[in-house]
This record gives sequence, C-alpha cells and structure tokens, in this order.
Amino acid sequence: MLNFDYSIPTKIFFGKDQIQKLPEQILEFGSRVLLIYGGGSIKKIGLYDQAIKLLRETNIPFWELSGVDPNPKIESVRRGIDLCHNHQIDFVLAIGGGSTIDCAKLVAAGYYYSGDPWDLMIGKGQFENALPIGTILTLAATGSEMDPIAVISNPETNQKLGMGHPLMAPKFSILDPTYTYSVPKNQTAAGIADIMSHVFEAYFSNIKSAYVQNRLAEAILKTCIHYGPIALEEPNNYEARANLMWASSLAINGLLSYGKMRKWSCHPIEHELSAYYDITHGVGLAIITPHWMEHVLEDSTVEVFKNYGVNVWGLNPNEDNYAIARTAISKTKEFFITLGLPTTLRSVNIDEEKLKLMADAATKKGTLGEFRPINNQDVLQILKSAL
Repeated sequence: MLNFDYSIPTKIFFGKDQIQKLPEQILEFGSRVLLIYGGGSIKKIGLYDQAIKLLRETNIPFWELSGVDPNPKIESVRRGIDLCHNHQIDFVLAIGGGSTIDCAKLVAAGYYYSGDPWDLMIGKGQFENALPIGTILTLAATGSEMDPIAVISNPETNQKLGMGHPLMAPKFSILDPTYTYSVPKNQTAAGIADIMSHVFEAYFSNIKSAYVQNRLAEAILKTCIHYGPIALEEPNNYEARANLMWASSLAINGLLSYGKMRKWSCHPIEHELSAYYDITHGVGLAIITPHWMEHVLEDSTVEVFKNYGVNVWGLNPNEDNYAIARTAISKTKEFFITLGLPTTLRSVNIDEEKLKLMADAATKKGTLGEFRPINNQDVLQILKSAL
C-alpha cells in the first residue's frame, strides 16, 4: 500500500428532514448566498420552496443561478461568477446533482481568479482561493457532494475536463434520500453506472496490498447490484435510495483510492464522448466499461478480475481464472442491460466519424490508467468494439 494523507473534510447530514440544519450551517461560513440549480426539478418536488423558506426565515439574502445543464457548461460558470461579484456573495449553495455541484465549485474558485474561469480547467490560471460551498443532493451518481473535483464542458473547444483542489470540497452536504424519489428511471440507472465506474477506477489497480480498500469497494459494488433494481422498481423505497446515495459518496470521496495510484481510464474516454456528443455521463460509462474490461484482461490483470468475479458476483473460485474473469465481465454488461442502459455507441448516435479524434484527445497527455496503461490506439480499439 502506498503512503497517503487522509482528509475528507465535508460534513455530512444524512437522512430525512436534515435540511433543517441548512441555515445554521451556512451562517458558519457566510451570509449572502448564491443558490445554484438546474432545470427546475427541485421546484416540482418542493425542495426549492423548503430551502428558500429556511433562508428567508433566518434573514439570509440569496440570489439565483438556474438552468445549469447536465455536463455543465463554462458559460453557466461565468454567469455565476458575475452574480457573485455583483452581489458580494460569500457562500455558494448547490441544490441538485453532480452537474449543479460541479458548476458551483468552479464558480466558487473562479470568484478569486481575475481571468476567464476556463483557464483554471486547462491549467493556464493559478488557483488562489474559493468561496465556501454547501450542497443539497438530489441524485445519487457523481459523488461530487463529497469530493473536491469539478468536471466542466466547453462546447466551443469540444472539451470536457476535470480539475480538483482541496478548497473546492463542500463544507457540508445534506443527503436526504427522499429527494431522489422523483428521479426518472433512466437517470437513476445512469447514476448507478456512474457509482460503479468510480469504484472500478479505484478497484482495478496494480496495488494489490490495499486489502481494506478492495473489500470496501466490493461492498459498494454489491450494494449497487442489490439496490439498483429495487430503486428502479420501487422509486420511493427509502432503504434502496438511502444505500445508493451513501454508496455514491463513498465511491469517490477518496476512501477507496487511498494507498493506491489514482490514474483512471474509462472516465477520460467517456469525457470525450460527452464533450463531442453531450451524452449522459453514466450512459457513456456503461457502454465503455465492459469493453475496457475485455481489452485490458491479460495475464498481469486476470487475478484482479478473478477476485471481482468471486467476491462481487459470487462465481466459483475453483474455475479457470480467465473463465471467471470473462463471466464477471459478461455479468457486468448484463447488469447494465437490466437497468435499461444502452450497450453500444450507435444506440446513442455515435458513429465512427470522430472515434480517432476522441481517442487522440483522451490520451493527449499520455497513457491512461496504471492497471493496464492504454494509449491512443488502445482507446480507439475500445471505442470501435463499443460501436
């Protein structure tokens, strides 16, 4: 196991009616709030009214940035920063899923940067500080409510990039599973694939001595496999929604990656799909992941795949390692199918036209991953196999 420094600074308020703690938590850090949300679903479920009622009752002034898209765009970030400067905002509150939270993170960081916030995403600008951030989560998927990373898209340059800094970690996050009851089946399914992909990126590693992390990862995967179908069939099942929501946070808050190298493969590939075609992140991951697994299966990686098959899918450990590995990969793909997720790129209107362009873009800074490093030709082959 590699050396690591442990710190997960976000305070979590988990469960029903935890939104009542919102005003006191905000007032620990600020008093003038920018409220950021997406397309209006928080108004349909009554969450918006709950939040602003609490703000008004405690005389906390607020301004709003609405309409944040899935795969949040840099233009929303720019509008948010302008609002912060114009109204002397000192706290950013995101209500929604990962896209809304990611937008809020870059707004908070961009507030202290004099240039264009996209500079921070491409490494051109110097990160100086960030406004404090709080979140109220409405979708179990990205884990952005408990990590310091933002992923932002720039349609002008066909880029979808991630950037992280400890100061962008939310100060607190309110996780009430009842806020996810109204999430449509397709978004619930995509969220489950996203959670599992975060776990895969940490689990499939050459650092095999991180025994604790690997067993935790397997538990989270089994949680998704068990509760995912229940949440789809029973949207108001609190137990299923609660377990998926907590799995989402634990999958990417760093816990599973401590003691390992954090060099991912499937996410950089999927970011190119979303950058060029604006598809749902979890959908792209569900399509790509089984093909990546098949591509990197070899003598040096088969043992980890065997463990995955035995410990997650309950396969017979006495069978041939490769047979176990291939069955586990097939079960992964079959599970995504049972969730109603697409299995090919063509099914989401992606053809061969830009595959090489995306493969080259995904690997422009070098090979992806450490489990079995892949170059642009590997990525191209994975994309072609996913057609």
